[in-house]
Amino acid sequence: MNILKPLFLFIIYFNVTILFAQEKFTLSGTISEFSSNETLIGVSVIFPELQTGTSTNEYGFYSITLPKGDYKMIVSYVGFSDISSTINLHKNISKNFSLIESSEILEEVVLKENVEQLNIRKPQMSVNVMSSATIKQIPVVLGEVDVIKSITLLPGVTNAGEGSSGFNVRGGAADQNLILLDEATIYNSSHLFGFFSVFNPDAIKDLKLYKGGIPSRYGGRVSSVLDIYQKEGNNKKFHVNGGIGIVSSRLLLEGPLKKEKGSFLLGGRSSYVHLFLPLFDIKSVAYFYDLNTKLSYKINPNNNIYLSGYFGRDVFSISDSFENTYGNTVINFRWNHLFSDKLFSNVSLIYSDYYYGLKLNFIEFNWNSGIQNLNVKYDFKHYLNDKFKLNYGLNSIYYKFNPGDIEPTGSSSGINPFKLIDKYAFENAVYIDAEHQVTDKLALSYGIRYSSFLRLGQDELNLYENDNAVVFNQELQIYEKSKPISTATFKRNETIKSFGNLEPRLSLAYQLNNESSLKASYNRMSQYLHLLSNTSSPTPLDVWTPSGKYVKPQLLDQFAIGYFRNIDNNKYSFEIESYYKTIKNRIDYIDGADLIANNAIEQVILNGEARAYGLEVLLRKNKGKFKGWLAYTLSKSEQKTEGRTALELGINNGEWYNTPYDKTHDISLTGSYEFNKKWRFNTNFLFQTGQPVTYPNGQYQYNGITIPSYTLRNEFRLPGYHRLDLSANYTPKPDKNKGWQSEWVFGIYNIYNRKNAASISFRESEIAGVNEAVKLSIFGIVPSISYNFKF
Repeated sequence: MNILKPLFLFIIYFNVTILFAQEKFTLSGTISEFSSNETLIGVSVIFPELQTGTSTNEYGFYSITLPKGDYKMIVSYVGFSDISSTINLHKNISKNFSLIESSEILEEVVLKENVEQLNIRKPQMSVNVMSSATIKQIPVVLGEVDVIKSITLLPGVTNAGEGSSGFNVRGGAADQNLILLDEATIYNSSHLFGFFSVFNPDAIKDLKLYKGGIPSRYGGRVSSVLDIYQKEGNNKKFHVNGGIGIVSSRLLLEGPLKKEKGSFLLGGRSSYVHLFLPLFDIKSVAYFYDLNTKLSYKINPNNNIYLSGYFGRDVFSISDSFENTYGNTVINFRWNHLFSDKLFSNVSLIYSDYYYGLKLNFIEFNWNSGIQNLNVKYDFKHYLNDKFKLNYGLNSIYYKFNPGDIEPTGSSSGINPFKLIDKYAFENAVYIDAEHQVTDKLALSYGIRYSSFLRLGQDELNLYENDNAVVFNQELQIYEKSKPISTATFKRNETIKSFGNLEPRLSLAYQLNNESSLKASYNRMSQYLHLLSNTSSPTPLDVWTPSGKYVKPQLLDQFAIGYFRNIDNNKYSFEIESYYKTIKNRIDYIDGADLIANNAIEQVILNGEARAYGLEVLLRKNKGKFKGWLAYTLSKSEQKTEGRTALELGINNGEWYNTPYDKTHDISLTGSYEFNKKWRFNTNFLFQTGQPVTYPNGQYQYNGITIPSYTLRNEFRLPGYHRLDLSANYTPKPDKNKGWQSEWVFGIYNIYNRKNAASISFRESEIAGVNEAVKLSIFGIVPSISYNFKF
């Protein structure tokens, strides 16, 4: 009997525990904007009494399971008025909310509870979020709103300067950023060689940049993830907005397919400066155009479908002799399904294509290249309870790489058709990620991702002695191309080389008090695709290549730690982070590497390593007439390629050297001041340490030819980059909420006319006959004016 008593008590305790556990119910639903029914991402749903809460996912859905009871609930989102209500949670409840923009309410209710406390408690760090409204307030060159230029004002984000494509995050290369538009990969993020981004700001709903602590649902790149979602379209009424600028205009149409069930969105942009060039007897042409589309339909409360697309093209030509065309194409079908009030799922079928073409009429041939992929994703979000959530899923991507082919266009060209060998690959991944509120003060996010990469068969593959495609010439002390000893042919369903990597992720937050917390993160990531480029920023001519027999995948390990604080009830916020990351198998190029139209690219590249570390500071003012932020980054970015044996020198004598993306100091100040209802003034100031460069340090004569000799790689720098921009927004009728509404935007880019160096080249002076340095600057002071409208 004494033995049965403890067992009996345990059974009673176990059943009582289950009984109480069963006295929990789930509140779920979607949160949208009142005027358009556009779902909102990242809305905070707070229960102050329980000091817990949740937020909406990428499709506006939320779910939280709590003990039975009556609770006060707050729904809060930046730029919208809070909702406060009492929830009687005595059964499972499905409840949707519609938020109204703050500007549309005469008397905004100010809640005393600090809803930002939820963000302090979240383990998520190294993440920056920007709304379309914030992006539109930032002064930019020629008055064209630019998503990519806007994120370079954040800590840890830079680019190679004016007129450069892409962006660099924490000392990484531009190809190490995963850029997603509605989950589809964008391979080139710029129009007109970097002067504008491919993203139409009117079509964007949400933008999130992950620099570290990256969740396990993301993979394939080792530096950052830029995740952008398009608007779904207004399913209540037809709506038009657009803008007319100096160099381009845009127009966006949206409206219901079926009221409050389906919607459409159609947006387009185009530049038109080229139309006026003939007036000045200029025969060169440069222009871009793009199209954003989206169809959304709610089948029933548990099923939603979306069909979205993007098509963009750039055209650049010189007279009738040369024409360059490039751009992205994306098509994406998604199906949201709600299995229960706790289990949300999304299936995505995605097609992405990046095309690059040249027409060289003066030598009568065309050049075409590109990359295509088909991506299948299945993602789940499981809201187990208010303390524990799971994200899990899988995805598979099939790639086809066209390095280039030449097509003669005339019988007199003397050029034969030539096709670089197509390459094929298959990338797969499965992941699981947990969000765990361990105690009132400690929150964790942890998960793991397993990725595999199969380099599939191709028509011809070079084979080399000892598998060394690059050899070291002991006599000349230089690296040279190795000669193939034979070739091999593989069927498409055969595997040339396979890789597999486990990628653990961990983030934690420890709440010091209601206003501050310490956070730390670690993530390991793999990158199987490489952009072949010997410039500091991507160009359309750069070619993507997959990992394989001679090219290894890049492997990242990144650690970060930070302190986060809300000040004066979130009137101000302060963040400081420090990070350290290493990358294995970073591609490096031998001296004199030729990358264009190279059918054996493995003969000019070596696998090295890279590292970057730094300190990031971000101080924001979030409330009041003046809002803005101050960002500062102190960082170092280096790479090294040692000799494979003791007899080899390696690249740069095997020593660490600055990457082209190393910027020691990066300071940006961004501000917006609402003078009155009609006028808003905006400004930003930037300073960056000059870009690393390699200069010649002498010259010698060989057979009557002057040949320069160079210093070690990236040993010098361009002069420091800085500028000040100003803009003013004028709204003639700010209180008008219906019918035609308009806004004028006046801007001055680089107001003190700083001639920042894009490059410095060397030549012999025609007058003095001595060598001289020549600085190339792209922009001085640039005024602009644009007109925005909606109805």
